[in-house]
Amino acid sequence: MGFMGAGKSTVGRILAQRLGWAFYDLDVIIESREQTSIDRIFTTLGEPRFRQLEREALAVLLQNELRRSDAVVALGGGAFAQAENRKILQLHGARTVLLNAPIEELRRRCVESGGQRPLAGDAARFEKLFESRRDAYGLADFRVETGGKAVDEVVAEIERWVSAASADRKIQKLEVRQ
Repeated sequence: MGFMGAGKSTVGRILAQRLGWAFYDLDVIIESREQTSIDRIFTTLGEPRFRQLEREALAVLLQNELRRSDAVVALGGGAFAQAENRKILQLHGARTVLLNAPIEELRRRCVESGGQRPLAGDAARFEKLFESRRDAYGLADFRVETGGKAVDEVVAEIERWVSAASADRKIQKLEVRQ
């Protein structure tokens, strides 16, 4: 998870391939379910309805798909900022990784990508939105600074953390059994 332009989809897809896990992009799931773009949902239905759709899609994904196997899920930039979504993630034992970069770099990436970013707006609004999510982002289990790093470098850093976290969980399970 992380702000727009942090690299969630790109890093998530590569990380999942390297781990041999499934990959899900929550925004793509929502677009598929609703048969329209995220931008159009924001424009026609508004952010509150989008957040409801996002929460429902996340809950269904975690309950149905991810119960069977490990996976990497790229959350939309505002998903983790919603307390209900954090509760859903915690309930299902999800480990969360924040991809972070300086705001100037995030904005540059968004502009260069040329894609539709419903909440990007102007620079002042972009910065205000970033600041409003900072505290929630700070609740992530692990944080990776992506600024100035190659995608493979970011993926390797997360991969090392996942391996260490998995080893810790195995040790905890062994201790409980004894």
